Amino acid sequence: MTTVPFIARRFQSTAAYYLRYRIPYPDRLIDRVAERSGLKPGDHVLDLGCGPGQLGIAFARLQGAAVTAMDPEPEMLAAAEAGAQDAGVEITVRQGSSYDLGPDIGKLHLCVMGRSFHWMDRPATLAALDKLIEPDGAVVLFHDKSILAEPDWRGIVEPLAEAYSPERNADRLLRKSKAWAPHEAMLLASPFRNLERIGIVTEYTRDIEDIVGRVFSMSSTSPQALGDKAAEFEAALRAELLAAAPDGKFKEIVEANGLLAFRD
Repeated sequence: MTTVPFIARRFQSTAAYYLRYRIPYPDRLIDRVAERSGLKPGDHVLDLGCGPGQLGIAFARLQGAAVTAMDPEPEMLAAAEAGAQDAGVEITVRQGSSYDLGPDIGKLHLCVMGRSFHWMDRPATLAALDKLIEPDGAVVLFHDKSILAEPDWRGIVEPLAEAYSPERNADRLLRKSKAWAPHEAMLLASPFRNLERIGIVTEYTRDIEDIVGRVFSMSSTSPQALGDKAAEFEAALRAELLAAAPDGKFKEIVEANGLLAFRD
C-alpha cells in the first residue's frame, strides 16, 4: 500500500491563502452530513488534518458539536482559533497528526477530514479511529471535485508546478498513479465499509487573484515549497492565466461532497 511520506510542516505558509481563496464547503452539505450521521448537539467531532478549521468551525456553528481540531501545522491551528472566535464558537485545538491518534482524544461520534486523508497512513488511521468512534458514528471524507473549469487553470498550473517545485509535485503525481489505491478501496477494506456520498454542485466565477491565491494554498506550490523561486513562479503563472483568460475571469463548476463511512 502506497503512503505519502509524512512532512509535519507540509502546509507551512499556506494558512492565509487557504482561508481566503479555497472554496468553503457549503452549509447545506454540513447540514445533510450531520442529519445522515445522526449528529446531535454536544456530540464530539474530530476535524483531523483541520487546516484553518473550516469544517470543525462549521460543525460547531451549525450543529452545536463539541469539536476538536487537530493539525501538525501551528499556523493552521492559530488560524483555526481565530476563526472560531470570529464565528462565536468554542473549539479545542490540538497539535498533532493521524499518527498521534490515541484514547486521550476521547470518544467520537464523527471524524471529519477535508482533503487530508491522502496525507496519512490510511489503514493505520482507520484502525486507530475504529477504537475511538462510537458504534453508530462515522468517518466522513470531504472533498471538492472540479466538474468544469473554463479556461482550464489546472492545466496551466501542473507544468509550472513540475518545473518550479518538482520534489513536492512528485507527491501529487504519486496520488494520480496506478500505485495509488482510491479512498473508497481503503474504506471498504476497513471496519468503516458501509459507504454513502452526499454532494452539492455549485457554479463560481473566479478571477486571476483567486486562482493565484488558490495555487499558493497548495502544498506543492506554497511560498515555503517554492522558496526563492516563488516570485518567478508567480510571474509565469499570472502571464499564462492572463493569456488564457484576457478578461481575467474563470468559470468553475464544483461538486463539494462528503463520503460517509459507517460500520456494517
